Amino acid sequence: MTKQVRQVTQSRPSLTRQQETGVTRFGRAVVAWLRALSRRTIAIAAGALALVAAVVVVCACLSGGDERPPVPDIRARHYTETGACLLTGKQGITAGTPAATVWQGMQDASLKTHARVSYQQVIGEQSAGNARPFLNSMLQGSCEVVVAVGGPEVRQDRLRADRWRPPGGGNVSLLHTGDGLRSEVAGAVERAIDARS
Repeated sequence: MTKQVRQVTQSRPSLTRQQETGVTRFGRAVVAWLRALSRRTIAIAAGALALVAAVVVVCACLSGGDERPPVPDIRARHYTETGACLLTGKQGITAGTPAATVWQGMQDASLKTHARVSYQQVIGEQSAGNARPFLNSMLQGSCEVVVAVGGPEVRQDRLRADRWRPPGGGNVSLLHTGDGLRSEVAGAVERAIDARS
C-alpha cells in the first residue's frame, strides 16, 4: 500500500465584506468597471484624456506670462580696424586705481567709435626699461592709440612718442587724475581714433 501525501498550503483567511476597507472596495469597483468596457471605449477615453492634458499644458504656457530673464543679445559687436591699448603697472585695472578709471574711459570711447580696446600690465620690475618691451609689443600689434598709466609706463610712452612724433604735430596728451579723468580719457581716445580714421 502506498501512502499519498497531500501538501496543503496555508492561506490567509479571506476578508469578509465588513473587513474590507473603502480603498479596496473602490479598487475592485474600478477593475470591474474597466473589464466591462470595450477596448474601443478605453481607447476613446485615453485619447480624450490626452487631448485635455495637451490643452491644459498649452494654455498654461501661453497664459503663464514670461517670468524668464530676457535672452541677451547674441549679435557680435562690429569693431573698426583701429585699436586702443592701455599699458598699466603691476596692479592692472584693479578697482579703485587710476588705471581702472582710465579703462572705463577707454571702454566709453570704444562704445562711440567701435575701436577695439585692450590692456596689458607690466610684469616684473616696475621700470621704464622693463616697460619698453610691453609698449613695443603693443605698437607692433594692433594698437594705434596707446594710453599709459603709472610712472615707468608713462615715461616709456612719452619717450617713444617723442621719438616717433610726426612733424608739426603732437600725439601725446598728459591727463591728470581727478574727478573728470574718465571723461577726459574717453574724449582723448575718441579724438585720437577719429584722427586716424
